[in-house]
Amino acid sequence: MRSPAAPQPEMAISHLSAGPTHLPLPPLSLSSRRPCTPRTIRTRTLPDTNLNPADKKLKWVLRVSPVGQAPSPAKPPVDVDRLVEFLYDDLPHLFDDQGIDRTAYDERVKFRDPITKHDTIAWYLFNIAFLKIIFSPQFYLHWAKQTGPYEITTRWTMVMKFMPLPWKPELIFTGTSVMGINPDTGKFCSHVDYWDSIQKNDYFSSEGLWDVFKQVRKYEPFIVVETDGEKLSGSKGFNDVAGYIFGKNSSQEKIPMTTPVFTQAFDNKRSKVSIQIVLPLDKNMSNLPDPNLEGISLRKVEGGIAAALKFSGKPVEDVVLKKERKLRSSLERDGLKPKIGCLLARYNDPGRTWSLMLRNEVLIWLEDFKLD
Repeated sequence: MRSPAAPQPEMAISHLSAGPTHLPLPPLSLSSRRPCTPRTIRTRTLPDTNLNPADKKLKWVLRVSPVGQAPSPAKPPVDVDRLVEFLYDDLPHLFDDQGIDRTAYDERVKFRDPITKHDTIAWYLFNIAFLKIIFSPQFYLHWAKQTGPYEITTRWTMVMKFMPLPWKPELIFTGTSVMGINPDTGKFCSHVDYWDSIQKNDYFSSEGLWDVFKQVRKYEPFIVVETDGEKLSGSKGFNDVAGYIFGKNSSQEKIPMTTPVFTQAFDNKRSKVSIQIVLPLDKNMSNLPDPNLEGISLRKVEGGIAAALKFSGKPVEDVVLKKERKLRSSLERDGLKPKIGCLLARYNDPGRTWSLMLRNEVLIWLEDFKLD
């Protein structure tokens, strides 16, 4: 007797091979009292028949999106007042050994001034370190205040000395910085400088590069020995004033030679010109010997603030006058008050310096100049 036939599955094999099997979804129970949370529905496995291995396990998976899920917490607003106070404390350390707090800046921070640009905090700090070596700057913060929803503006003065040169010329810059704040991090993401002395502040500004060569300096009082000259670029009278420091004086004292040698025009028509040698700063009118020659005199210059324009080459009269006009017009455009007259400063060893290596400056004294 034959054994009874094995029970057949409810679904024929041919039906399975014809296409995917659709199994009924288990019922979902959604509670109205609390939001539904994501869950995975249990899988069902077909009976073990002669299916392809890939068809042996057909799974239904349902991911239900949450309903009424609480929104992400809002980011706290940026405390701009706190950042203003932070800048008052932090920026005075810009060029000292402590330095600024780099954690207050994004890693990608945009720095721009008329002649420099950087896009990371690392290069921003490198630029500060470079300025410390070359210029030994002093930074003075006058004020800081909020000027936009995510913006703080500061006003400052920076005094720099060009250390590689032996006479260490001094530069004074005034301007403002606009500090942008990243609303997502609450950190500074940009720093853009605007110099008061120029109109075109966008990088790269040739006007800004020119402004570096135009310096504003503070001179302490000093004493000169002088005599009449003939023109700004002339050398008439130099041997007479040089003779004074070489011992042609009442005590035959030899006085160290200093630079620069000045020629000064006392009015804009250059009707009166003198040639001068600056005497050492440790000398004063009471301990200097009297000149032996008639026409040689000692004079104390009270010092003050002067603007200077450097140039190289032989200082012929036309070149000197052109530099003087350029400097004067630049000062007037900046709202400064140049005094009448000017000086030519020469920093060269007479007869021993090649023409291309000659270093010269035109200087103009300023009236009512204030750093703030």
